[in-house]
Amino acid sequence: MADTKREIERKYESDDSGLPDLTGVAGVAAVIDKGVARLDAIYYDTADERLAASSVTLRRRTGGSDAGWHLKFPVAPGVRDEIQAPLSDTLPRSLAGLVRSRVRGAELVPVVRLRSDRDVRDLVDADGRLLAEVSVDAVRAERLSGGSRTAQWTEIEVELADGGDPAFLDRVEKRLRKAGVRPSSSASKLQRALTETTPKKKRGKKARAPEEPVTAGDHVVAHIRAQRDEIVELDPAVRRDVHDSVHRMRVATRRIRSAFMSYAKVLDRTVTEPIGEELKWLAGELGIDRDQEVLTERLTAALDELPRTLLYGPVRTRLRTWSHARSEGSRRRLIGVLDSRRYERLLETLDALVADPPLLKAAGGEPGTVIGKAVRKDFARVSGLLEQALALPPGGDRDLALHEARKKAKRTRYSAESAIPALGDPAAVLVRSMKRLQNLLGDHQDSVMTREALRELARQAHAAGESSFTYGLLYAREEQRAAADEAALPGVWAETRAAVGI
Repeated sequence: MADTKREIERKYESDDSGLPDLTGVAGVAAVIDKGVARLDAIYYDTADERLAASSVTLRRRTGGSDAGWHLKFPVAPGVRDEIQAPLSDTLPRSLAGLVRSRVRGAELVPVVRLRSDRDVRDLVDADGRLLAEVSVDAVRAERLSGGSRTAQWTEIEVELADGGDPAFLDRVEKRLRKAGVRPSSSASKLQRALTETTPKKKRGKKARAPEEPVTAGDHVVAHIRAQRDEIVELDPAVRRDVHDSVHRMRVATRRIRSAFMSYAKVLDRTVTEPIGEELKWLAGELGIDRDQEVLTERLTAALDELPRTLLYGPVRTRLRTWSHARSEGSRRRLIGVLDSRRYERLLETLDALVADPPLLKAAGGEPGTVIGKAVRKDFARVSGLLEQALALPPGGDRDLALHEARKKAKRTRYSAESAIPALGDPAAVLVRSMKRLQNLLGDHQDSVMTREALRELARQAHAAGESSFTYGLLYAREEQRAAADEAALPGVWAETRAAVGI
């Protein structure tokens, strides 16, 4: 079983003078000597160091109070999420899955061994509450792959106590700087070890960051690359069921598909269409849980708005049972998708696409011209679909037409987002306008889906001999909500056209 904690820490260069006196730091009542711990850690990575390239660390460590397997993901400078698993001879499956999107089929091998003598101090307040742990680490690094070079150094590490105020670290840093201590040039021990144990002639051979986009093709590929990276980086969060991670990964897949369709003059469709179909498959798998979650949240909120006198029968229990039955097994299914060879092939295909994009003649064109034309074409499609939908009488046909307009509005928003680096403010204005339109159309579609769910719940309640009154009441409210959305659409659309200058 793996445990997760948020690690907030700062590292500093240290010489032989040891730790400066920290009793003068505001809030610190005492500095408690916790003794010296001897730590021995083996860090694992692929032969080409894919984890290190993403600032991800995976280690097996003995010694100290938290011996075991540790996997760390960057969150922000000085902030990482650490997932811990018990000590074992082999990498636990719970952690292996979390690095699969980066490792793919490559073997994880020992790359560095770090042995540290950690002299630990606890900074506590007047109530004896831990504020931070400060350690002076004497580190000995040994390269285990690509040679057997060694390095050693001493550093000071300050880790904020769980739930502590990050501002406290600023106060500690101010005291350290006053004593002549400076922040470390390396974000982690592993990064420093890899740098110092790599021969100088090989240090410059790491993959370089992509250059600034120049042509239309450069801009489109840069956008697709960013979404590919988003999928890879969100994979562990989806596996851990982190809030909103499924939705964000689904959006990344949609943005790539939208780019394929919007920029068909830039990228060869014979190459991108099969990839788009696989992205559609992945988005569908991600959407099973998400769509059910949205429906349940909407229905729960609607029930919360009703007075108790209008709740007839076990409505909340019926809703929970219905929601659980529809989502049961979906989590297990999603993990199976992420573990599948089909998903791995999709990631590999996206890698190949951004490494060697199938560019057409228009890709070499001026970005403002080529990208601007594609975005305007997307907007024209939204305009046509929305005006057709508004011309229909209320009912199922209009609902379907508005749903199609919503999908095209979302595509136009995504293409406008990708166009911002090339087009600037005009694209940003279109993004805001499309987002407002998309939200209104999205609320309308959610109402359509909620009414379908209410019909199903009412049938189940009736079959069980329960009152269906409350479901009918909620249905009527959803009809009113959808009607209000439809009534607001002409005004919103007029404002949208005015905002984009059409």
